[in-house]
Amino acid sequence: MLAIKSPQAYIQQSGIRKKLGEYLAPYGKNIRILTSETAWHVVNSELTQALNNADIKWQLEYLNGECTDAAINRFKNNVIEQDATVIFAVGGGRVLDCAKAAGDALDNVVVINFATVAATCAAWSPIAIIYNEQGGHLRSQPLRKMPVLVLVDSEVIAQSDVRYLKAGIVDALAKWYEFRPYQRHNPESLALDLKVMAAQRAVEAYRQWGQQAIEANQQKQITPALEKVIDANIVLAGLANSMRDDLPTPGFAHAIHNQLTHLPELHHWLHGEKVGFSLLVQSIMEHAEGQPDADLVALLTCFDTPLRLPAFHQNRQQVIRQLAQAIRFPAASAARLPFTVSPEALEQALLATDTLS
Repeated sequence: MLAIKSPQAYIQQSGIRKKLGEYLAPYGKNIRILTSETAWHVVNSELTQALNNADIKWQLEYLNGECTDAAINRFKNNVIEQDATVIFAVGGGRVLDCAKAAGDALDNVVVINFATVAATCAAWSPIAIIYNEQGGHLRSQPLRKMPVLVLVDSEVIAQSDVRYLKAGIVDALAKWYEFRPYQRHNPESLALDLKVMAAQRAVEAYRQWGQQAIEANQQKQITPALEKVIDANIVLAGLANSMRDDLPTPGFAHAIHNQLTHLPELHHWLHGEKVGFSLLVQSIMEHAEGQPDADLVALLTCFDTPLRLPAFHQNRQQVIRQLAQAIRFPAASAARLPFTVSPEALEQALLATDTLS
């Protein structure tokens, strides 16, 4: 069995926010917008004008906290009360996931995503990540239906903090390092092959264009390199997550990431930064000598991934032991990986990151 869940269309274009009415109007003229105050400030004047020019009726709602069950239900009920036919999400991962999850529960409503940062593949991904109020990961919720459109304005991305682009690069890199190990024991899986192919193409894009894209973002310029990296962060990473078959292949580094979100000392780390550190831990576990892959370390360093946990308010070794014991990964999936997954191995790898130069 092979299942591929992806948006109906993806459009990345410089200045697209100025003509969004053309793209939204065919799906309905009564829309509810979910955004954050920061994201809305970035796009407000041009996007508002575009909606008004298309005679679209719209109401605005801010997501001020995490993508929680309460936030999803609140937004869903507001969509119903407004009788909106379109959910238009404008922002980063939390906003996009909240909108996708709410839209997934409403049969007669379509979701259109407008990503204002390229920090994750959330705009495309067939799951919504649900957190608690404190920002701790609760679950990754599969979606029944996908957005009809994913829209990206490279002008908006070029103006964003380059830290988001770097984090998005590392989050996408993770797909290659997470999915490829499964192939050693599962050579006949078409879904896995497709996931690895998409992930490998992203890695190739970063090797060729990554540094140029970062420089362009730092200079607030739109270049072919930046556009290629935006597409890799959102489309190629999203595609790698879109392939499914009967045998699940969850990302091990993402499982480590999920538990890192419960540490208050790491709340200032972006998603991709936590994933990057988790890739380092995974790599240490993969190699019998306890040394991570040098090529991976070079990539993580190039994109400014934190490679050591910060200081904790409690005993460091105790915190790391509790962290290792709390990380959850399906036993059936662990059995398909070519390295041992256990609390003891996790603890040793986490401690080993403190000794790396």
